[in-house]
Amino acid sequence: MVDLHYQLLFRYAYRLSGDRAEAEDLTQQTYLIAQKKLSQLRDMSFARSWLCTILRNLFLKNITQKITPLSLSQSFDLVSEEVVVPELTSEELQGALNELPEDFRIPLLMFYFEERSYKEISKELSIPLGTVMSRLARAKSYLQERFSSRSEEKTTIHS
Repeated sequence: MVDLHYQLLFRYAYRLSGDRAEAEDLTQQTYLIAQKKLSQLRDMSFARSWLCTILRNLFLKNITQKITPLSLSQSFDLVSEEVVVPELTSEELQGALNELPEDFRIPLLMFYFEERSYKEISKELSIPLGTVMSRLARAKSYLQERFSSRSEEKTTIHS
């Protein structure tokens, strides 16, 4: 199980935390908890989701006292689901993810890393389905706006 999921969990932890050392710690802690609670996993086909959930819960536990206002909700209009993202380095993507408030970043990462549905995210985070949809749309909008402005800057510089 470690060989199969380590890279995914590390990338997920890094996207959540924005820090390599913290991502390594979160990944290792996830496997320690998973080892202790392995009897709870009845179907190995759900291991990926189960491990991601453990990792996310560890991350959330570590940031409890850190409260980020939902400032993006005032700044960005909803956009279509179609998002075009230029080629990015891992550092550029992480920098943009770090700028997102936790309330936007966590549903986004749950959707893409854990492959959770809107309904599952809603249930897991105890927020209304409409809020999940709105936060995902706003996070995608922010990322698209951030990277489209970066692309325009590169085009202007090279022209």
